[in-house]
Amino acid sequence: MDLSKIKLIVTDMDGTLLNSNHEVSTLFLELFNKIKKHNVLFVAASGRPYYGISEKLKDIKNEIIIVAENGGVVVDKENVILSIPINKNNLHKIENLIYSNSQIHPIYCTKTKAYFKNNSNGFIKLLSEYYPTFCVVNSVNEIDEEIIKIALYHHEDSEKHIFPLFEHLTTEYKIIISGKHWVDISDNNANKGNAIELLQKTYNISLEETLAFGDYNNDIEMLKRASFSFAMENAHQNVKETATYKTKSNDEFGVELILEQLLKAKEAL
Repeated sequence: MDLSKIKLIVTDMDGTLLNSNHEVSTLFLELFNKIKKHNVLFVAASGRPYYGISEKLKDIKNEIIIVAENGGVVVDKENVILSIPINKNNLHKIENLIYSNSQIHPIYCTKTKAYFKNNSNGFIKLLSEYYPTFCVVNSVNEIDEEIIKIALYHHEDSEKHIFPLFEHLTTEYKIIISGKHWVDISDNNANKGNAIELLQKTYNISLEETLAFGDYNNDIEMLKRASFSFAMENAHQNVKETATYKTKSNDEFGVELILEQLLKAKEAL
């Protein structure tokens, strides 16, 4: 495995770069500062909103590219180069399904903030870890901004309790299991893979020059855009079957382990 030619590093956040306490390691920041000297682009690609990713990576946010809301928003050095909102015309279908299960908590995600329904009060502290800038509303009709993504939370299991309800809408929307508790709904063109393809074309970077890390189903398109794709040890089985390589878990510095190898390869040139 020769990582010396890598020009683009892409990593998911939760379950990948962040540990189980949702923290970025000091080791990663040290490695980032060394690797950037080799003119390597770094992309943080997450289902989190732009402002949430920026907060987690505040020390380097002005030096990286952010792919937020599973590819619904791409921000390159604070310039929004891609934004794909959901068509609001058919939102009633989604709302009716949400209301059919009181254990599903929706988050309506816009560029600037998240909107929680007032019946999610018991979960607001938990949800605000992922969406720290939010408002509580009674109805989606109160939201004037473009909705980029609808994140659905279930406290037990999203794959079992949410996805089957919405699976039939996959011809109209991108319906993806993005974590143990999460299903995300967005425009069909909004995914991390399309976002990374856009960046590869913009910067003239090939798949062979791309390194990517992921752990859940919303990372699969992104991993396919990298010849050097890594599934975390804690990854969903679908991700392990998609990725070319595997690394240790997010709590065992799986991303940092590979970045150390990349840095050694670069320094050996």
